[in-house]
Amino acid sequence: MKTIRKTQKVDIDNIYDLYKKTASTLGGLARYEDEITKEYISSFVTQSMVKGLSLVIEKDNHIIGEIHAYSPGLKVFNHILSDLTICIHPDYQGQQYGKKVFSEFMKIVKIEMQDIKRVELITRESNTKAINFYKNTGFMVEGCLKNRIDGISDDLENDIPMAWLRNS
Repeated sequence: MKTIRKTQKVDIDNIYDLYKKTASTLGGLARYEDEITKEYISSFVTQSMVKGLSLVIEKDNHIIGEIHAYSPGLKVFNHILSDLTICIHPDYQGQQYGKKVFSEFMKIVKIEMQDIKRVELITRESNTKAINFYKNTGFMVEGCLKNRIDGISDDLENDIPMAWLRNS
């Protein structure tokens, strides 16, 4: 049985393990495994709990996925959730868990977070599956950041900024 719920501080160790495992998989996250630290996890969990949203998805009482985004912090950006990140354990990828937790995330933003007018994310240009998914959920492409990612094959890759806007 799967459960989607808001992230709690007690989840930090399990989220850390999830991110380490996912980052160890080629192309799993934008960060490398050695860049995943408890401080990094604690920081985004705290920021998301205070000025954003973080959800975990559990299956059989184990965290198999996490999604978060938070306001950049300046008052002029209080209407924005930025740096949206989805992390699904490699053993559960391709089984719709990412779509489910993302859909719940956006449902909460739309219904419970009326002050949020914009949700931002960035994805690799080669991740056409994600780009098409986000487009189908109301996100739009806002440009192209040329040669931004040092790609898996030592080639530079473009990043694609995307955003969802309330009332658009």
